[in-house]
Amino acid sequence: MQHAVRSRAAIRTGLTPVPRPRTPSVASLMDADALRVLHRAARALLDDLPDLTDRLVALLREQEPAYRAAITRDPTATWQEAHRSLRHSVASLLDPRGARDAARRCSWRVGATRAEQGLPLDALLHAFRLGGALVWQRLVEETSRAAPEDVRLLVHVAADVWNFVDEHCTVVADAYRQTECQIGRRRENRARQLAAGLLDGTSRIADLPEAAQVLALPEQGRYLVVAVAGVHPARSDAARAAAVPSGTRVHWHAGAEVDHGIVLIGAGDDGLPEPAESEQEAGRRAPVPGLRIGVGSAVDGLACVGDARRLADTALDICPEAGGTVRLDDHLPAALVVSSPELGRALAERVLGPLLRLEPADREVLLDTLTTWLDCDGSAQRAGERLYCHRNTVLNRLRRCEQLTGRSLARPADVVEMSLALTARHVLRD
Repeated sequence: MQHAVRSRAAIRTGLTPVPRPRTPSVASLMDADALRVLHRAARALLDDLPDLTDRLVALLREQEPAYRAAITRDPTATWQEAHRSLRHSVASLLDPRGARDAARRCSWRVGATRAEQGLPLDALLHAFRLGGALVWQRLVEETSRAAPEDVRLLVHVAADVWNFVDEHCTVVADAYRQTECQIGRRRENRARQLAAGLLDGTSRIADLPEAAQVLALPEQGRYLVVAVAGVHPARSDAARAAAVPSGTRVHWHAGAEVDHGIVLIGAGDDGLPEPAESEQEAGRRAPVPGLRIGVGSAVDGLACVGDARRLADTALDICPEAGGTVRLDDHLPAALVVSSPELGRALAERVLGPLLRLEPADREVLLDTLTTWLDCDGSAQRAGERLYCHRNTVLNRLRRCEQLTGRSLARPADVVEMSLALTARHVLRD
């Protein structure tokens, strides 16, 4: 019987046998040897740390533009930062457990400091990866110099080295983002404080340059304030868009019940610019139900924004509860009334008291006729057309108003009194 014999060629072309896994004892010996080689090279790096730092700083200057500017601005601080980071990194290779917390604290401080300075996060992470690559390169170089036959053993610790780099990139990124959020909150709070001071009229002269910088508004510009109220906070964007034309420079300050916009207008302007917008933009500025907008008069300089806010609040007080926009300059008599509501109510009672005590139906007919006649510039004919009655009916009602109030509509002073009294009754809602 012939034996089946496999040729050497058949063996060579057959499936490659799977290597057997290392036994625990072989693995432990290999890992121990690798650590010995790693520690020997790491100690040499610690002894030559200043040179290693110089090489990293040179790499940063060459490959990272953001760091190039930082090195030019403060070379000593950048060198010391790189030196500390490299020292903690190399020390962690020698004693991972003992040096871990200190290394993480160092990386956290670097991330927080660079966030405060405004260095881009991408540049910071690139610097850490350059540092990791440089340390690995120097480990290989030192081992090749001291014991070339041991270079192969470094493969067994490569994952640990790069895991360390990835861990500290994560630490740096977390520190950077947290600090960035804190900086953002501080800026928002400061902007809110400065805007509140301007609107309240409590800003110091010394604060005005900072307010101009933080709010991105010129200190000597021409301003007016817009007051917005009567809508749910979720609709504030739509309300603000309806109050101020798009493209206008404005800083909004949210309040509990009223939002105020500090609006920069043209040097020779006395009101909001006319909107020049597309149909889509006009749709966004469509009336919002219940929205009340008060537009104050113009003032010069941030120092006078407190006065502008009070004028805007006065305009807002004139707005009807159902909603609408009131520009103070178009309603100055009403503004006088709401500025002193006690006097306004006293005037309404003194001038219109006999009318106000009539039966409701009779009272409303006479008041409506008097108001319409004044709106029609004293024309009984036009008032009758609006009221759907004959001009003689209008004249008869007006004569009755004169008899009840004791005022003459032919006397200008009495007309002013009656007009202001009607305005007070209309705008003083409580």
